Amino acid sequence: MSGKKEHLFKEAGAHTMVRAGIDFAAYSVIDLTQLWRETLTKGMHGICFSMYEDGQQPGDHITLEQVERRIQLIKPFTKWVRSFSCIEGNEFVPQVANKYGLKTMVGAWLSSDLVKNELEIKGLIELANDGVVDIAAVGNEVLYRNDLSLEQLLEYMRRVKAAVPHITVGYVDAYYEFAVHPQLVAQSDVILANCYPYWEGTSID
Repeated sequence: MSGKKEHLFKEAGAHTMVRAGIDFAAYSVIDLTQLWRETLTKGMHGICFSMYEDGQQPGDHITLEQVERRIQLIKPFTKWVRSFSCIEGNEFVPQVANKYGLKTMVGAWLSSDLVKNELEIKGLIELANDGVVDIAAVGNEVLYRNDLSLEQLLEYMRRVKAAVPHITVGYVDAYYEFAVHPQLVAQSDVILANCYPYWEGTSID
């Protein structure tokens, strides 16, 4: 999801692209709390959405009412919602987000479980045909986890693109998977790259 001018860190009345970080020692806890509230109120471009509450986990079937309650909580603060699956109640996420005027990036969770993958792909195609998908994400870090081969992943992507040619289709993975698999780039309408500079010890330069 993109960074836009109106969402950059704002300090002293001017938009600033902060590259070297912020010296939080210069702020009191009260100042930081106020700064966060102002930032939250201005809103985020998009957010990865979890429909789960305490004691719940993937595999639990979640109700429409619970998803609606959670979407209502975040609606004032974001323009896009990203979901990760199309089954077990996850299908309600794009339906409810669309109802409240939010854009959606809807993911099909792919794994080594080929039977479940079929349910995910079927669900993604149905949601796209229902008009509640703005971007279809076919899989999330499948190559990183070595759950599927590149060719298996590409075939799932081809199937979704053929079924819903009017929808932008991509795949989410660590940035280097796109660098080493040009076929994956060629098959993608949009590159959805995960970057974790802190985990990788990457220099700010």
